[in-house]
Amino acid sequence: LLKNDKVTTIYTNRALCYLKLELWDRVLKDCKLALEIDKMMTKAHFFMGQALTEMARYDEAITCYTIAIESAKMKKEHFGDDLHMALRKTKKKKLQSEEEKRMSEEIELQTLLNRLIIEDLERRKKSQAPPEDDVVECDQQNQDLEHTYTKHLETLNQMFAELDDRRKQRDVPDYLCGKISFEIMKEPVITPSGVTYERSDLEEHLQRVGHFDPLTRVALKREKLIPNLAMKEVIEDFLENNPWAEYY
Repeated sequence: LLKNDKVTTIYTNRALCYLKLELWDRVLKDCKLALEIDKMMTKAHFFMGQALTEMARYDEAITCYTIAIESAKMKKEHFGDDLHMALRKTKKKKLQSEEEKRMSEEIELQTLLNRLIIEDLERRKKSQAPPEDDVVECDQQNQDLEHTYTKHLETLNQMFAELDDRRKQRDVPDYLCGKISFEIMKEPVITPSGVTYERSDLEEHLQRVGHFDPLTRVALKREKLIPNLAMKEVIEDFLENNPWAEYY
């Protein structure tokens, strides 16, 4: 650095060391220095995305990964699936973080509603209490009220339980996701090797990287791609029943 502080790889190499040491702030600092020299340096955006993810700054990390992917395409750099995989993992972490926040808010709401129902029950008991000498009628009224409010509590808590059950099922099966972008496929195609990919991802691979299957490494030409209609039908059915998956 003392001899030449304009070499970007010096900063990214040091940033990589800081990544291993989990010194996230220093990673960001070195990546920013590299980007001041080359604003489209793929590794700088990539490493910055990793650090931001660990710092739970997911939106910024997603932006970094997106730029890194575009930069790699523009410069015809080969990072394999690393960039797309990192982007998918960060998106998933963001969704999990948002889901945890919603769960916490729902628990607070459920606790509040339970308390309000119980407090209302006690007010009702006091407001319609009969003369003191009519103990039997008083007990009967209290029992009727408790029965009614118990039903209210059961209904309320059952609603939250069902909501929790539906949330637990929110997971996209791996077989619905492309092998390159790791996102839900929109136009699945199958290769002669029997592997299914998202058409746009695979065609881009064939054009930019080479005419071979990314997984099997078998020679492959665009004309050999066959639409996987059965998989497309499965994906459409899944999305119809799980609209949240569109944003997964």
